[in-house]
Amino acid sequence: MRNLLLVGCFLILATQLMAQNRKRLREYGIKIGVLPTGQLNAITDVAGVRVGQVTLSKGERIRTGVTAILPHGGNLFQEKVPAAVFVGNGFGKLAGSTQVQELGNLETPIILTNTLSVGTAMNAVVDYTLKLPGNEQVQSVNALVGETNDGGLNDIRGRHVTEKNVVDAIQNARAGVVEEGNVGAGTGTICFGFKGGIGTSSRKLPQNLGGYTVGVLVQSNFGGVLQVAGAPVGEELERFSFRQQILEKADGSCMIVVATDAPLDARNLERMASRAMLGLGKTGGIASNGSGDYVIAFSTHPELRVAYEGKQKTQTVPLLRNDEMSPLFMATIEATEEAILNSLFKAETTVGKDKNQVVALPLDKTLDILRKHHVIRP
Repeated sequence: MRNLLLVGCFLILATQLMAQNRKRLREYGIKIGVLPTGQLNAITDVAGVRVGQVTLSKGERIRTGVTAILPHGGNLFQEKVPAAVFVGNGFGKLAGSTQVQELGNLETPIILTNTLSVGTAMNAVVDYTLKLPGNEQVQSVNALVGETNDGGLNDIRGRHVTEKNVVDAIQNARAGVVEEGNVGAGTGTICFGFKGGIGTSSRKLPQNLGGYTVGVLVQSNFGGVLQVAGAPVGEELERFSFRQQILEKADGSCMIVVATDAPLDARNLERMASRAMLGLGKTGGIASNGSGDYVIAFSTHPELRVAYEGKQKTQTVPLLRNDEMSPLFMATIEATEEAILNSLFKAETTVGKDKNQVVALPLDKTLDILRKHHVIRP
């Protein structure tokens, strides 16, 4: 018995060490694009943005969770932010999207979770919003909740995400470093046949291009043939046992959240959101028939906030001209591509429901391929 305990402890320690050894893209010398990143290379580089996550990894069958993104730390219902939604492929459930598209603003935290927990998350966000001080007379709340299907690893029919999990993710949301890989809403996801998850990245424009920051967070759960900085990683990994997953199981979904401090209204935020799909395409994603690929974009610029009960009939705000949008488009594409790749590089091999195993992207072999194609130096 003592020997078995020692073996068990060794395996746990080995797993933890392996997880610690999985690094983000740039720590391996892999550079995406030409624009500089923000300080943390995360969506939280956009001032005010906060991220909270609850990870549910229990027993042999529960591999799911919640990720919450808050544009600012105040009462979002009372101080709404400009927002837009772009649909790359609509095989999914982005609850609350039509009001965002119609009114051009966001009034609750953005919640990401699994497909069958959208209803639970909506109830939780509504309850959380109604209880905020100042919202005592509110009678309508538009909760924005997105999802991907983690049923391959998770007992999705058990609907294990609770309203408390959702509220905890909101209340635990913080600025700073964002955990990636098998966490939050990415706990049970699969991407390109490998273990997917949560990933993030950012870009900081130079002052002569406005000095604005763009941050992206993704929940990766989609298919295609993986490319890393243009190198055909998925194609060259066909020789391994998961080849058929890459080639044949292309369905899935990707939730993409884009934040910026640039003064943009809903129209230009939607244009910016559409460019995130180009970033997904650069990783080899194909937005397949069965994929729910949605982009939510918002601006944190304080002068653009929309008061719930404004006293003035008009609102005068600064807005960036159309001619100044191209650098933000490039920043969105680059940050989306890198966020997706970070989700893969940080994710760990996972065993879940029915003993299904999804292997992590094999980093040693991937790095060899990248050296071969001169993405990184030998």
